[in-house]
Amino acid sequence: MNKMPFEESQDSKEELLAEYQFDYKKAKPNRFAAQSGKQLLKVVVLDEDVAQVFTTSESVNKVLRALMESMPQLTDSDTA
Repeated sequence: MNKMPFEESQDSKEELLAEYQFDYKKAKPNRFAAQSGKQLLKVVVLDEDVAQVFTTSESVNKVLRALMESMPQLTDSDTA
């Protein structure tokens, strides 16, 4: 009878390592990933006391947009 794959002896080359080193400088973008016009999402973790007050992303965005409008706008001369 043929051996089943799980019955074969494992060679040390085939074992998974605990950690792998990956050179991100050589990474290329996934050409198969969807390049739709979808908005990119950013994930932010809120502290527990803040999360109890702002329970939805809409409430957080509303307050942050109001805060941004109240902030003074920087010009190029302000940054130099």
